[in-house]
Amino acid sequence: MQPVDVTTLMATCAELRQGWLPARCEQVVQRDRTTLCMALRTLKGRDWLTISWHPQAARLHMGAAPPKVPDTFTFSQQLKHQLNGLALVSIEPVAPWERALDLCFARRPGDPVQWHLYVEIMGKYSNVILVNDQNQIVTAAHQVSEHQSSVRPILTGAQYSLPPSLTGPRPALDECQDRWQERVALVPNPLKTALIKAYCGLSSALVRDLIHQANLDPSQSTATLTETDWQGLFQQWQRWLRCLGEDQFHPQLTATGFTVIGQPALAKPSLQSLLQTYYDHAFNRQEFDRVHHQLGQVLKGRLTKLRRKADDFCDRLDHATQADHYRQQADLLMTYSHQWQPGLTAMTVTDFESGAPITLALEPDKTAIQTAQQLYKRHQKLKRSRNAIAPLLVEVQREVAYLEQVDAARQQIAPYDDAADLRALLDIRDELVQQGYLKDPTYRPHSRPTTERVAVRKFHTASGLEVWVGRNNHQNDQIVSHLATDYDLWFHTQEIPGSHVLLRLSAGTAPSDADLQYVADLAAYFSRAQQADQVPVVYTEPRHVYKPKGARPGMVIYKQERVLWGQPQRAKARVQTADTPGPALALT
Repeated sequence: MQPVDVTTLMATCAELRQGWLPARCEQVVQRDRTTLCMALRTLKGRDWLTISWHPQAARLHMGAAPPKVPDTFTFSQQLKHQLNGLALVSIEPVAPWERALDLCFARRPGDPVQWHLYVEIMGKYSNVILVNDQNQIVTAAHQVSEHQSSVRPILTGAQYSLPPSLTGPRPALDECQDRWQERVALVPNPLKTALIKAYCGLSSALVRDLIHQANLDPSQSTATLTETDWQGLFQQWQRWLRCLGEDQFHPQLTATGFTVIGQPALAKPSLQSLLQTYYDHAFNRQEFDRVHHQLGQVLKGRLTKLRRKADDFCDRLDHATQADHYRQQADLLMTYSHQWQPGLTAMTVTDFESGAPITLALEPDKTAIQTAQQLYKRHQKLKRSRNAIAPLLVEVQREVAYLEQVDAARQQIAPYDDAADLRALLDIRDELVQQGYLKDPTYRPHSRPTTERVAVRKFHTASGLEVWVGRNNHQNDQIVSHLATDYDLWFHTQEIPGSHVLLRLSAGTAPSDADLQYVADLAAYFSRAQQADQVPVVYTEPRHVYKPKGARPGMVIYKQERVLWGQPQRAKARVQTADTPGPALALT
């Protein structure tokens, strides 16, 4: 995750000063342990200022409104008590090249400043500190005791001191190329390392952008640069310093992150929205990877136990199938009990069905009748065992099928692409919590609104017919229960866990064989048999698809189905080029 450096911070300040000063603070909400949202209102409108002291993503920018959940953090309550109703009158760095800002609040523009909110963007040492007009710390996101830092403790009631000053040369626009080149090339190093060591205030992302714009390699040694290379790099250096001096920035997203000194033709209109987009995407990806791994571990462990239990039940059922054999032996012993003699260890009798001779083992201390009674008891015991184990095995097999369906949906969502993937994965997590497979003390059951929008996968056949594919059991249920019409066709792999697929049809429209085959290929691809060559796929009208009472999410029964053979490998290339989340679908 790319951190905010001095250049990005100055670009953010320039935009905020231009569009959001002065602004009245109307509300303060802390959305999580490291992120604060402050509602600001100007004559043009109202929006939220995001302030974060996250160790990997400390930042400051205008962003989306926080979710409507209870705010139980003391820090935000203290800020709300002191700053609500006051005007944000200035945003300035505390010193040149420092990643610390002073947000000044007064009763109204032009009045003396009453409060300073210092936002320090310094990696794992990031902090947000509220200081009064007497330079006394009132509250802080992180309290730093003298035991933690003897250089700069941060405690309520203490005097606020600025972060330690930077040491080393600082970039200057009036520095000549010879002096600049001499400083950078003093010790032969990779070009990226040489620039970072030569001057303070530079970040890895900034240096990478400068070197890339000069068409150079960050790993090449400074000793290998030609005079032309030095001139091109110095021009980019000067261009960067002019952007800083004139507050003229060109923000844009890059393959590895973002930059604020990009090409003017590719620049985004607002750095605020760019930062919001980048960090939302980065945090969503991070959360997606965490939840995806967590669910994988839970499902793997539970499926392993259930399969072991199913194997044990099968073994016991195989043993229970000998019950009839014991009864037949007991019947023979009772019939030929008159042939028994004391001390016999075996009796040879004629089988009722085959007429062939059969030898029955006997215990010397028991009569034939006693042995037969013992065999009858064993028969009854195994019969009871079979009657008890059979439904247990069926239930375990149903549970395995359900969890395999959930795991197939989890695997189909990866890798992360957009926010719809994270939402689909969180739906799976919520489902496992509701079903008792996962414990989450922060989970609260909630009823979904009838106007909820479902972001299913969307494709189109060659003739233009729309195809919807569910991402998880919740969406699969919505496809069957709410989204399907009487004219559509429902597809699913036959007895194989997979997504529910819906071919959308209007009244009087008949799909071609090519359309049906395309949808069957999609259903095969979005299933557990994705790596197979051919997969049986059933399809029928939605009115023939039923959800039994008490069935688990995503589990249905169907009738009047027809079968096609889907080829998932043929659908793979189409999915990678045509898969689009599309607009979410409103439930009706």
